[in-house]
Amino acid sequence: MRAVYVEVRRPDRLALFMRNVGIPAEVVAGIRAQPGWATLEAIAPTLAYDDEVLGGGSVPRDLASTIAVPALVLAGGASPQSLRRAAKATADALPSAEHRTLDGQTHDVAPDALAPVLVEFFGRSAASADDAG
Repeated sequence: MRAVYVEVRRPDRLALFMRNVGIPAEVVAGIRAQPGWATLEAIAPTLAYDDEVLGGGSVPRDLASTIAVPALVLAGGASPQSLRRAAKATADALPSAEHRTLDGQTHDVAPDALAPVLVEFFGRSAASADDAG
């Protein structure tokens, strides 16, 4: 994929990446029409590396199994099925992960839906650290 990203015009790299991770073409077209597209394009040079790390869409289970830090892997209940599956697969690969679905949320999670989940997770993590110490 790195060669493909280099060959593709910079404005098209982001769209290609989005399509590769399963975002429907019509959704990509809608995002592309938004004022924030130019800001997103700024990450285009990193997309080949992102794709490489993602291994073409598979979770690097061997590497993930070595991560002992507690993790919270979230998915939006209204996100594309491919993203929800990826979040679940990632959580399953991490030995100390918790997977949760945020009902009604997409990949662009609303802060008021995200904040309480993070406060609860990090509150538990801090309490566990205090109990261990």
